[in-house]
Amino acid sequence: MNFLSFGDLAHTFNVRRQNVELKTNLARLSEELSSGEKSRVSMQTGDYSPIVSIERSLKLLSAYETATSEATVLTDTMQSTLRSVQLQSSELGPALLVSGNSEQPTMIQAATADAAVKFQSVVAALNVQVADRYVFSGASTDTRPLADADTIMSAISGAVASQTTAAGVEQAVDNWFDTVGGGFETLAYTGSTTPLAPLRLSEIDTASVQVMAFDPQIRSVLKGFALASLVGGGMLSGNTTERAALTRRAGEQLMSAESTLSTIRAKIGSAEASIVQATARNSAEKSAWEIARNEITGVDPFKTATELEATRNQLETLYALTVRMSRLSLADYLK
Repeated sequence: MNFLSFGDLAHTFNVRRQNVELKTNLARLSEELSSGEKSRVSMQTGDYSPIVSIERSLKLLSAYETATSEATVLTDTMQSTLRSVQLQSSELGPALLVSGNSEQPTMIQAATADAAVKFQSVVAALNVQVADRYVFSGASTDTRPLADADTIMSAISGAVASQTTAAGVEQAVDNWFDTVGGGFETLAYTGSTTPLAPLRLSEIDTASVQVMAFDPQIRSVLKGFALASLVGGGMLSGNTTERAALTRRAGEQLMSAESTLSTIRAKIGSAEASIVQATARNSAEKSAWEIARNEITGVDPFKTATELEATRNQLETLYALTVRMSRLSLADYLK
């Protein structure tokens, strides 16, 4: 009868090989059990390309998640700013109309006294920044959209200094704000005339929030506050009738501008709705890709724990046999 046996050196190498293999499997199974994912996806699945595609999609969705968050902050800021401007307009407009119709100097002065303060507040609000980006500057988000209120009012006061009637003052203010290349465009507005590009929210979704302090609707609001500020600053002093007429025109201007602000805010609201929808779709798509990735890379915790325990037992058995064999002697063998 023929026997095949290993020599001592071959046996030693075989034991070492088994030891290394068992330790490697033990480390791999421990890592997989703690992380919940396969440690060597390509070797265990045979193809790594699906994972590459999934990871690419998840990174892209992560970038879009940042984009939608920034878009949400931008539109929220626009809404809150215009809400504040609209609130001040709605408070001052009716008061100006009432005092103008009364033609009482005391009422006119009381109604227009804080118009300059409100004008400063509105200009400051429109110069709002989010993450170091000016919201109402169009494409030039690094540039403040409006000069300070004092500079603007000083220029307007100079433009109307020679006027002696309410109609003349109103026409001069209209020209200053509305003429192409006029005072507003050359001195007051310092942003870009190019609107902000549509915001990319996903591979198929965009949101347009092209609202600037340069827009006629915003100019209309500023014009109303400017007219009231002129009256409060003493314009046409000594002529109560003309001051009353100019006060009424300022009130009418603000009341009209309030409705245009509602239109702008409605447009921003549409953009907000698009952002919410895109955010929901991106979130759902991200969840689907994560599930697909987990199906490929994930491990069964119970199965992995069972394999880990079996490997540990095999390693302990190998150690026990190695210790026992290392203690063998001829006398022990012959017993």
